[in-house]
Amino acid sequence: MGVSRLRAMASCFREVQPLTRDIDRASANHIVQLLKACDAQMFQEEAGNTYQRLFGDGVTKTIMEVAERVQLVLKEPEDSVVVLSGCGTSGRLAFLIATCFNRALRELNRRPLYAYIIAGGDRALLSSQESPEDDPKLGELSLKKLCEGKRRVLFIGISCGLSAPFVAGQLDLCLQHPEVYTPVLVGFNPAFQARDEPMPGSTFTFRSVVQRMQEQATGQRAFLLNPTVGPEAISGSSRMKGGSVTKILLETVLSAAHSATFTHTPITYKGIQEYMRKYEKTVDITYAHSEGISALMEAAGQSLQCGRRVCYLGWGSLAVMGLIDASECNPTFGADYEDIRGFVSGGYKDLNNTEGPLTSLGPQFCIAHEDFLHLVLPSLSDQDTVILIYTHADDGSEVEKLARRVREKTSNLHALHHGVDGGNAAVNINELFSSVLNITWPSAASGSSIHMQWQLSTKLVLNAVSTGAHVLKGKVYQNHMIDVQVTNSKLYHRATRLLQKLSGRSEAQCDEALLRAIYRVDQLTSDIASSDLTTRTLTASTRSKVVPLALVSLLIDCSLSEAESHLERQPVVREAVEACLS
Repeated sequence: MGVSRLRAMASCFREVQPLTRDIDRASANHIVQLLKACDAQMFQEEAGNTYQRLFGDGVTKTIMEVAERVQLVLKEPEDSVVVLSGCGTSGRLAFLIATCFNRALRELNRRPLYAYIIAGGDRALLSSQESPEDDPKLGELSLKKLCEGKRRVLFIGISCGLSAPFVAGQLDLCLQHPEVYTPVLVGFNPAFQARDEPMPGSTFTFRSVVQRMQEQATGQRAFLLNPTVGPEAISGSSRMKGGSVTKILLETVLSAAHSATFTHTPITYKGIQEYMRKYEKTVDITYAHSEGISALMEAAGQSLQCGRRVCYLGWGSLAVMGLIDASECNPTFGADYEDIRGFVSGGYKDLNNTEGPLTSLGPQFCIAHEDFLHLVLPSLSDQDTVILIYTHADDGSEVEKLARRVREKTSNLHALHHGVDGGNAAVNINELFSSVLNITWPSAASGSSIHMQWQLSTKLVLNAVSTGAHVLKGKVYQNHMIDVQVTNSKLYHRATRLLQKLSGRSEAQCDEALLRAIYRVDQLTSDIASSDLTTRTLTASTRSKVVPLALVSLLIDCSLSEAESHLERQPVVREAVEACLS
């Protein structure tokens, strides 16, 4: 099939999702249904000659091959390591998966073999650190440092859009040293749509790296896992389907390798498909509770609209899902870190991150329940939303104690609980909550498998809650992240393309409008016009509503001060624009 035909047929990760074009006008109930329809696209079967899907033959066989490589490391662990790396959500999921599978190894009295790298270091687990994503050399050096002295490294780089320079630098290192490194690339665009723009200090592009990997893949010296999953519900928000399928793919790979090594279960085509079908069932079970999800979304949306906050208080790995979801809201929606926050019962002791406690970096990095009780609880009111996240296996008395403490300050308390058929739900504490989303799982499911399904289910619920809440607050225009933070090259170019699409103006006009909004001037000086991208994004990181201001000024040909006045009167961007044009 020709490239042009493939371009037309591929359901590209970067495309705008037609199902959600008017999501900014939708009610909470309707938003949940739209997200459900989008997430169902992850599991669509291949039809004809379209690009490969999650359950496609090529993807399944590549998963088997990568699982076999992991199995080799598990069997001969001396001087070997499996490294998972990414930026933003991808790096946070690399952390989650590496720590969960290291825990599984410890339970078998084996030493940990998994390591993670996230662009920006551990602070990026909890806050947006966009600038390091642009640095391929930093990616290369971080991988070199981690793997010093290793003779065998299986490197899994995650870049949903096949675009992150940080990951490209790591893959390039792997390709230069095949005697040590075997690279695996996880993403959700066709290879021909990998970013082809020059990267600072490099002679290669992401696309050229992908092309080199494709050449090496024929001899299984490199592997590409890039199924098409359909456009995201919110354009460009790869934290949603991109994050979910990253989790599904990597947990399937590692679970199959562990089963083969420790229970002598062969890695088979059928077995891989069965692993992934469990996650499809997870999505179905989760969205069967659409009413409960929309109740949480409605509560969270009302809190954000009042200028108040949403807090996730969780236990174990489900609490980490809350931390991850909260950390994504700043770069995605231009939210303040206090708008949506996550807290984990034991703080950094439970998180078990490489760099240890980060509380010295400021209140944003205080993540224990005790921190919540001291720093947040005293100022809570009924306009704040608090969601407790726990399972039937957690200490019910501890959950009840925290719920009663919170209830003293606010009645706007909700629960997200995972249980099993026949399990004893803590009915006695349900009366403390305004709503309880109780997701019940088949009793046949057990062990690490059920915990991974709970994690995905929790991710789906919290992604829906935070996304829907920001939609209801007016942070989305049609289905675009209109208030995106312009803090690195990827987001700068995304902002320019978005302004072009929504305004119909030329690239030069949109770039000029974006610069005027960043520098808060109506006339660009020669210094501003000639500034490099790094200087622009550093300045943009200190500004708010950059893209909304640029869009309004383009659509109605007004000054920045006039655009600011329009947005102050009507903070919902679509309504501000329509009011101006009517």
